[in-house]
Amino acid sequence: MEICRAMSSTLQTIVKSTILLLCQFLAVHSLWSQDGMRFQEQYQVRISKTVSTIKIDGQLDEQVWKTAGQAGDFHMKWPNDVGRPTRKTFVKITHDDHFLYFGIIAEDTNYYVAQTLKRDQGIYMSDAISIAIDPVNQRTNGFLFSITPYNVQTEDLVNVGTPSEELNFSWDNKWYSATTRYPDRWTAEIAIPFHTFRFNEGHDKWGLNILRSDLKTNEYSSWTDMPLNFDFYDFGYSGVILWDKPPVSPGTNLSLIPYVTGSSTANREAGQTTSGKLNAGFDAKVALTSSLNLDLTLNPDFSQVEVDQQVTNLTRFDIFFPERRTFFLENSDLFANFGIPPIRPFYSRTIGLDRNANRIPIIGGARISGNLSKRTRVGLMNMQTKATSEYGAQNYTAVTLNQQVQKRSLLNGYFFNRQEVSPALDKPTEALDAYGRNAGLEYRFIEKSGKWNAWTGFHRSFKPTINSAEYYTNVGGGYFSKKLNFILDAGKLTDNYYADMGFVNRIANYDALLDTVIRKGFYILYNQTSYTFFPKSKLINQFMISLENVSFLNLDGRNNETDSDLEFSFFMKNTSNLVLHLHRNVNDLLYNTSFTDGKPIPPGHYGTYTYGATYSSDNRKKLSFTGDLEVGDFFNGSIFRYQLGANFRIQPWANFTMSIQQAKLQFPTPYGTNNLFLIAPRIEINFSNNLFWTTFLQYNNQQNNFNINSRLQWQYKPMSDIFLVYSDNYFTDPFLKNKNRALVFKMNYWFNL
Repeated sequence: MEICRAMSSTLQTIVKSTILLLCQFLAVHSLWSQDGMRFQEQYQVRISKTVSTIKIDGQLDEQVWKTAGQAGDFHMKWPNDVGRPTRKTFVKITHDDHFLYFGIIAEDTNYYVAQTLKRDQGIYMSDAISIAIDPVNQRTNGFLFSITPYNVQTEDLVNVGTPSEELNFSWDNKWYSATTRYPDRWTAEIAIPFHTFRFNEGHDKWGLNILRSDLKTNEYSSWTDMPLNFDFYDFGYSGVILWDKPPVSPGTNLSLIPYVTGSSTANREAGQTTSGKLNAGFDAKVALTSSLNLDLTLNPDFSQVEVDQQVTNLTRFDIFFPERRTFFLENSDLFANFGIPPIRPFYSRTIGLDRNANRIPIIGGARISGNLSKRTRVGLMNMQTKATSEYGAQNYTAVTLNQQVQKRSLLNGYFFNRQEVSPALDKPTEALDAYGRNAGLEYRFIEKSGKWNAWTGFHRSFKPTINSAEYYTNVGGGYFSKKLNFILDAGKLTDNYYADMGFVNRIANYDALLDTVIRKGFYILYNQTSYTFFPKSKLINQFMISLENVSFLNLDGRNNETDSDLEFSFFMKNTSNLVLHLHRNVNDLLYNTSFTDGKPIPPGHYGTYTYGATYSSDNRKKLSFTGDLEVGDFFNGSIFRYQLGANFRIQPWANFTMSIQQAKLQFPTPYGTNNLFLIAPRIEINFSNNLFWTTFLQYNNQQNNFNINSRLQWQYKPMSDIFLVYSDNYFTDPFLKNKNRALVFKMNYWFNL
């Protein structure tokens, strides 16, 4: 009864808060409700079918390009959304029965900023043209395609509510392009197969926007005159393609990607000698409908995935490392966007990886993701792992539903289940490890212009033997405009909330003196406010002041920890930037905490200040560098921390990067000192658009590990690769004593059936 009353009280609070937020937001809704319609009335490209053959060679010499529909007269997008860009851009569009074609003319010099020749490297760091397409014109989800003057392709899925930092460019599909560079311009031809879009028949209007990245002038321009504070692929501000006749659905799209591997490994740390192994498996992609996709994997292998970029951890809690395995990245927003960054009910690295990123064999899995209808997206996933000496065989199930309501708002629900199906080989199963289940419901209100947002959610966990204090809830809202941005969020996490398929920071507190972990729930209060100035200056593009505050309170209402950051950010016209920051931490430390080999820091009240600065130089130059410095107090001691990075680019075929981090912690006797180093050089050589070699070294004395990872990749056919990967791990103390090493050969081939 107590938990029912607590849940009832919490839900009442959420409902009341949500109603208040919605009333405020709906009051301004009418001011912006006509924006989307106005944009699509103003920005239109009428296209017609071509009967002539277009050769994709980047020349634009076919007759059809002279009469094709055209998008031009671009608007400034960044550093300000006022006026026109320095150089003009023209994008012509036509189609036949099989392809949607784009012809690009970009006025330019004979020099281009090209960071790399590798595909899927983002859309902002090189000169490029990026095209965002919404085939159902619902102003929510769509596709993004990008091309550089050196014909480097990038593509991704765009999903409503996905911030730019979460675009991972993991979605892959075959499309065709070619470019030509001239003294005063560069041109490109693009052919995208209709089956790539997975659209429904009958739509004669497709949402469209285009971005030009011109790094030499440090300008980004878009076809539609959209506000600065929104990404160009926000379809709420898209123009439209008007078809002469709606395209016909291309039918079934089935891709099969089998692989074979051969490896030689030696794990000296575990006392194992060198051994060889052959392996095989496959991935498959099946378009169940024009907008719903089935992904299958059998015996997946991720040996070609680059190792994690390590960091120095100066917190008392685990670090959240991003997912890098492609199978889990595509449509990941359907599963991974629930909760807030410190509390995620779903974290795909719990599947097939242990806490130290060591692999747990995956037998196979299936995932269905995409649109059931114009307004409904679903995600269904099931994965099965093998038993190991330490971990039992697990079955993972995830079911999610995203329902669009009103114009752009979302109602999202999920159910996650981890179930042990057989015990570990060398140890019995503990009671709490038998299963872990989570269910939740979230609502996100997005005002039609996108400036006003509100959200709320309730999340419940289920574990054997636990029947109380097992929920997490939050409510929040924000305003996002060109100059002013504001976020306010409040949440509650109870002691017994578990997320076996997720990531929950701070709930597990380690007492270094007692060598035990104590689970302790908390309230979290977060707010962030920033204001951006656009000075009339020959030096500065933007100046921003931001204040961020996050407080954690014990469930009895007493303050536990508060972090406050005041930042002054300067964004220069030459792409460099400088950030000055002041950090205040007030911590009522509850448990003995150790950062050294000395005596643990005792519980108590600690109030500290640190001061710092971060600088990044002009990244368009061949030699660029970054620097980060922080000094001040650290609990009952002091901290001196810096990070230096440099990148030398031999354009466009090579990048040589060096990163050095040091954190020196000094505490009074008897609490000790610590001097942490992380040194990470990286070499990337692009022999061509389809042959790459990358070597990454990491020396981390906090982890007592020196890692070498070297990878040669040859894309011998579109989306078909051969990898040769060498990895080696050593202790830093004793220095260069080998832990393990491996040499892996992998080959896959992409079949379109």
